[in-house]
Parts: sequence; structure tokens; C-alpha cells
Amino acid sequence: MFEGRPRDSCLVSTLFTMPSHKETKWSFLVSGKRSFLSSDENDLHLKKMYKLTDSSQAGDNGSSDSGTLIPGMNKDDSISCLIRCSRADYCSIASVNRSLRALIRSGEIYRLRRLQGTLEHWVYFSCHLNEWEAFDPRSKRWMHLPSMPQNECFRYSLLTNSWSTGKSMNMPRCLFGSASYGEIAVLAGGCDSSGRILDTAEMYNYEDQTWSVLPGMNKRRKMCSGVFMDGKFYVIGGIGVGEANEPKVLTCGEEFDLKTRKWTEIPEMSPPRSNQGNGMSAAAMAPPLVAVVNDQLYAADHAGMAVRRYDKEKRVWNQVGNLPEQAGSMNGWGLAFRACGDQVIVIGGPKAPGEGFIELNSWVPSKATPEWHLLGKKQSVNFVYNCAVMSC
Repeated sequence: MFEGRPRDSCLVSTLFTMPSHKETKWSFLVSGKRSFLSSDENDLHLKKMYKLTDSSQAGDNGSSDSGTLIPGMNKDDSISCLIRCSRADYCSIASVNRSLRALIRSGEIYRLRRLQGTLEHWVYFSCHLNEWEAFDPRSKRWMHLPSMPQNECFRYSLLTNSWSTGKSMNMPRCLFGSASYGEIAVLAGGCDSSGRILDTAEMYNYEDQTWSVLPGMNKRRKMCSGVFMDGKFYVIGGIGVGEANEPKVLTCGEEFDLKTRKWTEIPEMSPPRSNQGNGMSAAAMAPPLVAVVNDQLYAADHAGMAVRRYDKEKRVWNQVGNLPEQAGSMNGWGLAFRACGDQVIVIGGPKAPGEGFIELNSWVPSKATPEWHLLGKKQSVNFVYNCAVMSC
């Protein structure tokens, strides 16, 4: 699932398995937004929409159960109303008549929503193997998705509420860093089936559903995090290879410029951790918990319960406040820290044998100290294995 990505489906890889902790994400995540279409393109999309709705007025054998999208209202006003409806209601709206059903199932309504700047950000997370749930912050509604299939790579479609097989990477991997930007997603690092840490990267293009190999990074790394910021992809932190092939915690990041197709190493880009250097195994710690909102990078320090902001000019991290009180985790595992539109969200909660709950808290970043607002809460005996945000 791709955060901020203007699409009606997402791609997930099941190869991301962690030692006794499950996977992170096909990072779905990310922060760059695709620019809106020009006025000429807008007219073209509207004409396509009208053609589609005209052709859908007649049902089987030329019959029709509705002469218009919304009876008594012209097409312009009908589409304007539909764009403003919550997408959580589209399933009910599609049952009204064939024209509305065809319009919604075609996916054109989502493209027009993006054209008008109408986006809703839903949070998707998994607390059980192959099971996903969705949360709509706007309606505070919880939804259970169909069970995920047993496959290496697959896609979830909003239009059909179903999973389908996706195309495998050129080099299958796990424990990678990833992020999406418009119609593309970049995966970097990770390790192969033999456990070898990789310096390779690949890019997925949603338009033609293909993978392409990118230039290799400067360093091999796994259990890293990925984000898009200012139109560039960044891979942050992780575990690399030190002397005698011993695991080494990496504090640097790397920037990939999509135009020049070159990697640039950035020292000390990985956010500091309060328990760093206390003898804890590098493999026991979760990948960096990072999120980008409005091209600004934030990080969660699970040990110090702190939130930090990255100063891109000085290349330093500054603490701006604290995490919510209930943001519990096991060395960072089970805690989700994501961008959700113009907000940062944190998903986590205390756990005890046979009981516990998860909370979704949000904060709109500013120069002020973070003020967290509770969006939702539900019982769960498991912590969050995987989390993503998808917008449309």
C-alpha cells in the first residue's frame, strides 16, 4: 500500500520476514504527491467519464434501471456530489443503479477525486498472519479485509476489495527499505534467500506493472527504512557488513536521485536511539521508525519515547516532543509510525498475555510540541506486524 500514491491498488511482498518478528512493509508509504492534471487533461478525463456514464445508462438488452447517475440532477452536479462523498460509502452508492455501479467500478471516480484534490487517507495494518484491517480516520470506521493469499507478491484493489497475484521482483528479497512516489515504488537493500545482505535496488512501475533494476547503493544494508522526500528516494540506517563480515549498525543514509540515477551517501542520517550502545544486538532492534509529512522527515525513538525532526540543512536530528503514552513496543517492533496526509500517526499499545489493545493517535506537525489526538482504539492480543497508509 502506498501512502500518498494516487492509485486504486497496492502491491505487497510477503518476502519480508523478520527473525521471530514478522515483516515490515512494502512501504507503502510515502510521501510525494503526484501533480494534478492540466485543464486540457481535465477536460479529456471528464469527456471519458461522460462517455462511460452514457454507455452505462442502458442495462442488459438495452434496458435501464436509471436514466441518469442521480435522478433529477445533471451529470456535472451528480459527479460533483459523488466526488465529495466518502469513499467508504461507495459500496452502498454502487448498489443504487447500474450507472453508479459502472462509474465506481471503473475507477474513474477516484481519478476525478484526485483531479479535484479530494483525497482520503486510510490506515491499513496487520496484527495476524495474512489478515489485514483498515481504519478510516474520517468516519472512525474499522473494516476487515479478505484474507491475504499465500504468495510471494500480490496486490490489493480498492475497487474489488480483493487480492491478486503481483509480478515478482528481479531479485526476490526480504528486510528491505521501500517507499512510493506517484506511480512508482523503490525497494533497496535487504537480503536474499541465503541471508546475503544486498546493495541492489529495484523500481516498480504501476502503469505497466514492471520491475526495473536500479544502480547499486554505496553500502550493503538490510532492516533499513525508505522514504521519498523532495522528489528523491532515501534509504536510512539498517544493518550492514563490518570487518570479518560481522553485522554492523549503519548510521548513514543514501539519497537516490531519480533524474541522475545516482546514489549519494549522507552521514548520520539515521535517527539516534536512546538505547544505542547498551549492548543490545543489532538484529534485535526494529528498522528506523520514520515518516515524511510535507517533505519534512520525522522519527520515533521507541526507547526514549521521543519524536525527532530532521534538519536537512544542518543534517542533524532535533527532539520536538514525546510519543503518546500508550505507544508500547518490543525494541521498536509492534509500533507503527507513519505519515497520513498532513498528519503523523502512531499505532501501538500495551500488551499482556491474552489481553491488550492498540491505539491510533495522530499529530499535525508544526514547530510546537506534539499534541496527540486519539483516533481509534480496539482490543488486540497481538501487536502490529505491518502497517501502511493508502490514499485515494
